[in-house]
Amino acid sequence: MENLKGLILSGGAGTRLRPITHTSAKQLVPVANKPVLFYGIEALVEAGVKEIGIVIAPETGSEIASTTGDGSAFGASITYIDQTEPLGLAHAVLTAEEFLQDGPFVMYLGDNLLRDGITALVDAFRASRPDALILLTRVPDPGNYGVAELDGDRVVRLVEKPEFPPSDLALVGVYMFGPSIFEAAKAIKPSGRGELEITDAIQRLIDGGKRVESHRVLGWWKDTGQLDDMLEANRLVLEDIERSVDGELVDSKVEGRVVVEAGARLERSLVRGPAIIGADARITDAYVGPYTSIDSGVTVSRAEVEHSILLSGSSVSDLDSRMEASLLGRNVKLSRGDGLPKTLRMIVGDNAEIRIP
Repeated sequence: MENLKGLILSGGAGTRLRPITHTSAKQLVPVANKPVLFYGIEALVEAGVKEIGIVIAPETGSEIASTTGDGSAFGASITYIDQTEPLGLAHAVLTAEEFLQDGPFVMYLGDNLLRDGITALVDAFRASRPDALILLTRVPDPGNYGVAELDGDRVVRLVEKPEFPPSDLALVGVYMFGPSIFEAAKAIKPSGRGELEITDAIQRLIDGGKRVESHRVLGWWKDTGQLDDMLEANRLVLEDIERSVDGELVDSKVEGRVVVEAGARLERSLVRGPAIIGADARITDAYVGPYTSIDSGVTVSRAEVEHSILLSGSSVSDLDSRMEASLLGRNVKLSRGDGLPKTLRMIVGDNAEIRIP
């Protein structure tokens, strides 16, 4: 099983992260100043999977391809595969059939983040060679996910968003398949929402007597499809950073685990970690609180920001109150007039200009 390939699904409209995703692919929104998609590519490469296909949608494909490149920056080889319509995960598998060439592969949803990567999953798949291996994690609200019913580690049934969940084990967005998945995906019918569901294809494997095994995620996992999930993923990734101050500090203080990248400049400011300040950012007479990611070229002046993500080129100035739990798009300008309320919480798309009265 040395020729194991990777398939990253990076279509999807990102409707739950609008307006950011009106102008940018949701998989390219950064967490701790790195696009979510890059974490998936790195996880595959770390597991020894270096031949990777990325399924892209017409609306965002060119942006993903130009940002991610041919894969050489990751030590991988990347092929882009067009999925003209979002007709489901099993449809994406069939779209990539020529690239996958009936070989075993790992499928990774491009907006997912797993703290501990997928190396253990890939090793388990190589060792036991089942027809499918799915990744599961315990969740408090299984009715919102695809849920697995197990007999030992063997999967006996999958149910999509069940009213009465058979377990609290939800499917995480990483799957490993042998070649029998292609036949299963071709045999299923579209679901009520008009998609070829991967859970239906896996269930067909189970019903046909194929071996479907499960592997448990012990570290955290996040689907970054919504603002709260994105901020939580940002918080979790920042928990693991190590202090590194390469930028310039002028009458400023940096407390705890903070990354200040080269070219960044802090003047009369306090940054309390975990936080990351990107290259060429300017933080002046400001407070940047924990769990904040400030991307390259961002300006924060006479303002307080906490538990937020500020994308490149944005600026926040003259706020009388603290901005928190917010996501600002690229090149957003946020400033204040008079009479501001005490807390701001926002998701603001690229190139917006907001003046608060």
